[in-house]
Amino acid sequence: MADNKRILIVEDDADISMVEEAYLESAGFETRIVTEGTVVASILERKRFDLVLLDLMLPGKNGYEVCREIRDTIDIPILMVTARTESVDEIRGLGLGADDYIAKPFDPAKLVARVHANLRQYERLQRKSPKESSKEPEEIRIRDLCILINSWKVYKGEKEIKFPNREFEILKFFAMNPNIVFSKEQIFEKIWGYDYVGDSATVMVHINRIREKIEDDSKNPQILETVWGAGYRLNK
Repeated sequence: MADNKRILIVEDDADISMVEEAYLESAGFETRIVTEGTVVASILERKRFDLVLLDLMLPGKNGYEVCREIRDTIDIPILMVTARTESVDEIRGLGLGADDYIAKPFDPAKLVARVHANLRQYERLQRKSPKESSKEPEEIRIRDLCILINSWKVYKGEKEIKFPNREFEILKFFAMNPNIVFSKEQIFEKIWGYDYVGDSATVMVHINRIREKIEDDSKNPQILETVWGAGYRLNK
């Protein structure tokens, strides 16, 4: 799968970027390293990359700002790398649209596995077979929501709501499995495509972002509710 896949490594620590580059290229990826956040958007405009490996702490423009800038213009998986251990930083990065995160210090082999997993999931969302699509309804209606499965659009009333790939896939998963409780572990494995390894912030933040878009009151959700001690359930 890695053939011709290009990874943009955004990292100002030369030792870390060289390790990332070595392991990714040994796995068959093409890589490019940049050390400043200010140049990322212009590089992505000029050349196609398949995933951005984005460090949190960067000179000029930090990872949060770069993530927001990418999300405003380009649909591409973002794997955020952070040396900080506080969950608030991870949550903030995911809240800006990062698909996943990995904390330093990390096992380089694990990093490669996470890159593979995010690319596989992204490709699955983008290249669904006609057979898969034929099994899905064209649209799902839940209260004032209309989810257009094939065109990847969501409307609340007459207003279209923008959903990044990951959020749309989570919402679609719940909409196609209403009234069933799913644990964080089940959601993570289904949507991210690899085993849950304690990344509860990933699931929680994406759920919260979806609620902000579909609920009349995100602090008192009526559609996508929390079942305490068990997980989440979409009420239909």
